[in-house]
Amino acid sequence: MTDWSLCQDDVMTQQQDSRTVEFLEPVRLSFVEAQFPCVSSEELAAVDGLWEEAGTANPSLFDGPAVACVGVERQGPGLVLAWARASYRYQLLRHIRGAGAWLPSSVYVAVLQPVDELGLVVGRSSPSTAAAGRWTLPGGLVEPPAEGEPLDLAGLRRHAARELAEEIGVHVGNQDLELWAVTRGEHGNVGVHFRAPRLPEPLVRKQFEAVTLAERARGVEPELEQLTTVRTREEVTALRSWADYLPQVVNRFASAPPSGLRGAGPMW
Repeated sequence: MTDWSLCQDDVMTQQQDSRTVEFLEPVRLSFVEAQFPCVSSEELAAVDGLWEEAGTANPSLFDGPAVACVGVERQGPGLVLAWARASYRYQLLRHIRGAGAWLPSSVYVAVLQPVDELGLVVGRSSPSTAAAGRWTLPGGLVEPPAEGEPLDLAGLRRHAARELAEEIGVHVGNQDLELWAVTRGEHGNVGVHFRAPRLPEPLVRKQFEAVTLAERARGVEPELEQLTTVRTREEVTALRSWADYLPQVVNRFASAPPSGLRGAGPMW
């Protein structure tokens, strides 16, 4: 059995420099469920207090189920990610624990939606979200599967397809999403990035307009309030605020757009 405590120094390395995002380059990616590390009653009370304050400031916040990364280990050419069941509020441990202590990391999916002339679609998060005003790829935090069910790449691919449809109105088959990269960035957060088939930019904008109008007609604030396309790192950094991974992902895509992890192994 793997001692996942041995992996925490590896995870913490990236937390020390949130400016750099690491491409983990696994040939295979697998997941194993673990226990959430111990949290004291005093820490739980502090987390609950901070969450209540955050909810007062933004009533749209939702303490939904989430996957916490508790360890990452390389096994040969593959990568094994140990995860635990948690909820959004446990990310607030980052504001309570001191330097050197274990901190929760998130696992998220993101979709690269290419459009004409090597552009990638990015969206600006709505004011009602936890990251208001931040530019990001379509995607979201990974939710844990039902009890007894595995967390696997197929589930992440389904989640990514659902996020793409909900956020920008683009519907693709799960099988059409190619695993493109796995990254580790701010706070050790692990991103699983998929590449969707290229589409004409006017079509994507039309789909986005339709889905946002439908959301607002139901009295729901869309997660993304605006779309644009970016082609270079410089175009990303010209935006006011962006997800930590975005400059490097866009730069890598522009340098070798067709490659990704295609052909890396049969599990893709």
